[in-house]
Amino acid sequence: MNSNTSTNGNKSVLLGLLKLMRPKQWTKNIFVFAPLMFTGLFFDVVAISQTLIAFALFSLAASATYVVNDLQDIEQDRKHPIKSKKRPLASGQVTPSQAKALLIGLYAILLIGFVFQPMVMAVIVAYLLLNVAYSFYLKHQPVLDIFTIAIGFVLRVYAGAVAISVPLSSWMFVTTLCLALYLAAIKRRQELLLTDQEGRAVLQKYTVSLMDRYAEMAATGALMFYSLFVMNARPEMVITIPFVLFGLYRYWYVSEVLDEGESPTDALFADKQLLMTVVGWIGVCIWALWPAGGQ
Repeated sequence: MNSNTSTNGNKSVLLGLLKLMRPKQWTKNIFVFAPLMFTGLFFDVVAISQTLIAFALFSLAASATYVVNDLQDIEQDRKHPIKSKKRPLASGQVTPSQAKALLIGLYAILLIGFVFQPMVMAVIVAYLLLNVAYSFYLKHQPVLDIFTIAIGFVLRVYAGAVAISVPLSSWMFVTTLCLALYLAAIKRRQELLLTDQEGRAVLQKYTVSLMDRYAEMAATGALMFYSLFVMNARPEMVITIPFVLFGLYRYWYVSEVLDEGESPTDALFADKQLLMTVVGWIGVCIWALWPAGGQ
């Protein structure tokens, strides 16, 4: 009886540690593949392998930042209606000491990454430092918190460019920044509605209407810069613009009407139309760039 209890307890802790790493959130690291796709190098075996390694390293780095953030946010998460039940630390499924041991293990694995991709790891170190600053200071600063989240996505794209030794396109940089600002603004908006300004201290300095205006500005910028990029640099991809426009509209609908926008990843997997739009956009991009990749 005691043996079964101990075994079940160990399984619960292991599952909690896995949840603490948030593998579902690794979907965000798909941004690492953007340079590979838009340069048409998806036929290049070396480029693909280097991008996959960069994706794996960034996923581990992202997990490390989630652990640091959750350790710092235990009390706030306990006040959150959803996080208090789903976050392993806030719910008590994992202890702080166990989380710290996991964090040390993740950092140790990342050190090995310097052997395979030292330049990518330099970008990842910048990402880790940025997120430490976010966890302890920047997340409490209005506007800076949103831009910090957005810069994290830009660094993902930059890591993908470094992995295959291509320059990061200015168009890709500004489009990614605007799209990430849009997602971050929607995230804060939903947090305001769900927690009534009690989940994060910074929420007390925001309003829903302000977040709506931020999201509108960022979405407009993302669509405009993406369209200009496509029409000027990749005219064969004009057909992808309707996918981007529909995706922005659909995500806003999912957020405002279905209340699923606090986590972009959860919203993506919860809504079939949104998921199909992303898959369709990727498929059309590959089709449009196929001749360039096959040369």
